[in-house]
Amino acid sequence: MTSPRRAVRPLPDFFDSLDAQLEDERGPHGEPSRYDFLSLELPKIMKLVAARWDTLPELIPGRPEYRVMIERGRLVAAYSVDAQLAPDGTIQLIRVRLELEWPSEPDDETPD
Repeated sequence: MTSPRRAVRPLPDFFDSLDAQLEDERGPHGEPSRYDFLSLELPKIMKLVAARWDTLPELIPGRPEYRVMIERGRLVAAYSVDAQLAPDGTIQLIRVRLELEWPSEPDDETPD
């Protein structure tokens, strides 16, 4: 039996954390803007959190109403999203942390 899909809602703190990491305009080195993230990454985040809620790891051990999701992004190398389950069953997105830099390719040379 699968659990019902829950509604997901970003809280103002989620947007504040995003605003602190991304600018209004795209960056000079291809960094996405806030609008880019909101339009391309956020819908995927909401869908994944809703579908995976019951299997996401606890953000705080022993507090199953708080979960964290870590994923690779389309526009960013990776992100983590902290979420909480509200009393009405809605999943609230609390905070997002972005890893903007893509990992560099390892050198072909191996150390001796």
